[in-house]
This record gives sequence, C-alpha cells and structure tokens, in this order.
Amino acid sequence: MEWFIVMALVIFGLGMILVEIIFVPGTTFVGITGIISAIIGVYLSFVYFGATVGWWFLILSSLAFAASLYFGFRGQTWDRFSLKDSIKSRFNENLTIDLQVAQQGITISSLRPVGKAEFENRTYEVKSHGDYIDSGTRVEIIKIDGNNIFVQPIN
Repeated sequence: MEWFIVMALVIFGLGMILVEIIFVPGTTFVGITGIISAIIGVYLSFVYFGATVGWWFLILSSLAFAASLYFGFRGQTWDRFSLKDSIKSRFNENLTIDLQVAQQGITISSLRPVGKAEFENRTYEVKSHGDYIDSGTRVEIIKIDGNNIFVQPIN
C-alpha cells in the first residue's frame, strides 16, 4: 500500500506541475499543489523505504519529469493547444485620414477611457482623456495623433 501512495503522490504532483507549465502559466494553485504533492511523495519514500530507496525515487522522479518535458516539447505534442495565427493589423490603421478635428459623432460603447464611436457611419476606436463617457453620447474629436483619436463629450 505504501508503494501505491508514494507513486500516486509523485505522479499526481508531476502531472500537476506539467499542467501548470503548459496550460496554466504563472504560479497558481495547480503548480503549488503539484510541487507539494511531489515533495510529500518523495518524502514518504524516504520514510517508508529508507534513504537508499528514497534517493533512487528522487532521482528517477526527477528524470521522469525532465524526460516528459523534453519529449513533450520536442515532439510538438502541445502544438495543437497553441495559437498559431497572429493579428497584424490595428483597429484604426489608415482609417483616420477621413476624420478631422471638431468632427462630431456618437459613442456606440462606453469609453472607459477607450471605446468605440461612430463618425459618418464608420466605427472607430476612440479615447477620452480619462473621463468615463456613456454609450450613446455625442462626442467631438479634439485630437488625432496617428491612429489615436481623442474625443470629448459635447455639452
């Protein structure tokens, strides 16, 4: 029974660490649980079976973890889980040519401070100067800086 407990803890721990590395980036509950489980499993191997078996268990579990990482990344096993497409365009790219300062439009989403507004039946991503502007508010362009369009509400 002791072998089963030790093996289950170490395998569960190594599995959770792999899940943390591949699927859940950052130090979260999953990774911490995996580390604690693997450490307890190796510790119990020392307690139940002595130092020699404990050291062998530590070495073999470390090698198993390293091999699973190596073969997992080498064989492109995880490629089907990763995003391969990238977005190369920007929202307002080359669209601000038709706009002018003092042009009026209406917000179609809340600006917190970034949102969307419509000018002459075209939708643009706009920014306020840190103010919250409700959806449906009439706004005026106060500045165009490259692809950044700054607006303020019309009183």
